[in-house]
Amino acid sequence: MIDLLITNAVVANFSEPVDIAVNEGFILDIGPSLSHQASQHINAGGQLVSPPFVDSHFHMDATLSMGLPRMNESGTLLEGIQVWGELKPSLTPEAIKARAKQLLSWSIAQGTLAIRTHVDVTDPTLMAAQVLLELRKEMRPWVDLQLVAFPQDGILRTSQGKALLLKALDLGVDVVGGIPHFERTMAQGRESVRWLCEVAAEKGLMVDMHCDESDDPLSRHVESLAFETHRLGLGGRVTGSHLTSMHSMDNYYVSKLLPLMAESGMHVVCNPLVNIHLQGRHDTYPKRRGLTRVPELLQAGVNVAFGHDDIMDPWYPMGSHDMLDVAHMGAHCLQMMGTSQLTTLFEMVTTRAANILHLNNYGIAPGCKADFVILQAQSILDAIRLRPARLFVIRNGKIIAQTTPKETTVFDEDKLQTVDFQLHRN
Repeated sequence: MIDLLITNAVVANFSEPVDIAVNEGFILDIGPSLSHQASQHINAGGQLVSPPFVDSHFHMDATLSMGLPRMNESGTLLEGIQVWGELKPSLTPEAIKARAKQLLSWSIAQGTLAIRTHVDVTDPTLMAAQVLLELRKEMRPWVDLQLVAFPQDGILRTSQGKALLLKALDLGVDVVGGIPHFERTMAQGRESVRWLCEVAAEKGLMVDMHCDESDDPLSRHVESLAFETHRLGLGGRVTGSHLTSMHSMDNYYVSKLLPLMAESGMHVVCNPLVNIHLQGRHDTYPKRRGLTRVPELLQAGVNVAFGHDDIMDPWYPMGSHDMLDVAHMGAHCLQMMGTSQLTTLFEMVTTRAANILHLNNYGIAPGCKADFVILQAQSILDAIRLRPARLFVIRNGKIIAQTTPKETTVFDEDKLQTVDFQLHRN
């Protein structure tokens, strides 16, 4: 007797519906017409079963703080940073935690069960880092949180910036972060990349750097990041996030840059929802989209994933933590709607993102953790097109969220006439 048997499931890489056998929190077997007896049975009904969605770039300390203390009226990155700076003095541990827990209830309902969140470590109290470390432990039964020590105001630009980041790492923050394009000079930006990567190499940690989130084609800190990744042998452990300046760079320079990035083994995270909103703000027409060169990076052999980045905060007033919204925006803004490209987009919010976070035993195969989502869709195309209901969200072989299938009744002509008459009469 096993714990759970899912039957009639559509799974990527299988040409026909399969059954998934789960026991003690792991996938035991997968294939057509399994004969296992189970304590619990779910008939997937020919719907798509996916590994859980992964958000490889988020800001949980700021989430749901929109309007505090004011709105970002210009919609620019820099005004967002200014608003966040105005809010920081009034933040409390209780408020940060309450907003983050509310957000995570949305995440779980959407099947987003692994999140890499950047946390500001330029506050001398490191309050947000301590709150999210506590929350990471509390929420572990439902979701995996990975924290990045993010020096929002610049590691060199901030008084005691280096000491604060090192202290955050000592507290248990997982990943070394940075923001070289926000340092005072290009030279200081390069120096910050070098120092941060050396810290990661010394401590055996991963790196995830906000890099060149700018429309400036001369913001080229990703070159330094690729160099330090190669020099220190950090390949596979380093991620460059945003890289929006690549949208504006000269094609000849990019033809040199792409092989360097691929050679280093670094990853890239693109944030379609937020950067399509923030970038190109100084343009009249034509307006730049400002997203990094995802198809070209993929073609060069660089692993690329998507992040949601922000939800209802100083930088982005929308969002529900549905990673299929991110894939849907990416499909449009990056012009990636070919059959194989749609599959790649789906991987960018699942397996490719999981690779960046170094998630163990992730996927739908024997031996993987029994974490998955049953969607009200029969294909990857429909999943991205419809952003459908998550019928079941399963973690460690147990249902942690469930949604009633969405159904719509379309009235026939007689019914419409009846409704119109009643409305008119009333």
